Amino acid sequence: MRVLVSGGAGYIGSHTVLALIEAGHSVVVVDDFSNSKPTVIARLESLSGTHIPVHAFDLTDVDKTNALFAIEEIDAVIHFAGLKAVGESVAKPLEYYRNNLDSTFALLEAMRRHDVAKLVFSSSATVYGEKAPVPYVEDYPDLAAASPYGRTKVMIEQVLTDVTHATPGQRVALLRYFNPVGAHPSGRIGEDPQGIPNNLMPFIAQVAVGRREKLSVFGGDYPTADGTCERDYIHVVDLAAGHVAALEHLDAMSEPVRAFNLGTGTGTSVLELFHAFERAVGRELPYEIVERRPGDLPAFWADATRAHTELGWRATRTIDDMCADTWRWQSQNPQGFPDS
Repeated sequence: MRVLVSGGAGYIGSHTVLALIEAGHSVVVVDDFSNSKPTVIARLESLSGTHIPVHAFDLTDVDKTNALFAIEEIDAVIHFAGLKAVGESVAKPLEYYRNNLDSTFALLEAMRRHDVAKLVFSSSATVYGEKAPVPYVEDYPDLAAASPYGRTKVMIEQVLTDVTHATPGQRVALLRYFNPVGAHPSGRIGEDPQGIPNNLMPFIAQVAVGRREKLSVFGGDYPTADGTCERDYIHVVDLAAGHVAALEHLDAMSEPVRAFNLGTGTGTSVLELFHAFERAVGRELPYEIVERRPGDLPAFWADATRAHTELGWRATRTIDDMCADTWRWQSQNPQGFPDS
């Protein structure tokens, strides 16, 4: 298939672009580079040995989005593009609702106008909210995210469900993934947050490379094995493979729109991940326990049974793999991707 990857220069998008090419698909990228750098594309082309067409604009531009579909022959879409920082979404809710919803609306309208019926959507485990039982299962009925960012995911899932049921032939996979970490084993692409990281692993990596003095661990008195929060960390290369599996399974899904958890099914604590990173680096790293962060849940992880039984996919890489690959990326690129 010829696949349009929105947000294809981003962390998960870039790894998925490689996975698609390795699986024999061709790729077109659209990205406004608001949270990524154009140099990502050059590295993707070098790694894949393939020219990757890139359209640099904001998907909320309806005319440009429609024009893209008019000039590129597209069979399917994988939709990553969107704002994604939970804390920032609390401070700037209108910006998040406008960007994430309007970009999806523009994309869906262009798909309808140009008869593109296949879509894989980058959703999130945040849609399960604070009351869902652990492990999270896809059929949990009361989706209720705790942040504007998460609520945009809930809303978009509902929009996609309604549009799909009203559009004969349309097929949509909603991929709810947990905590992506790691990097491509080449060390050439990885997570390069712009500004203050939103996730744990980049903080640890930046401590290891000397960009930060120490790691602050939010809370050491949770009801978990070591008192720190537990999350389901998944290697980004496994996650990328899950997108390819979902794309190739769309026609065989039991219903036109279906949700899939992409995770390992195992919880790993903050300190377990931290100590695994120390093993990858080969030395101890500084950290301190500080006050809990409002809104953090003690522990959650995925029930990934559906993805395994229906998509034939499962996460195979370990926490040590995730840390070793992250350290290779960060040590080779201490300041992240170059600007040019």
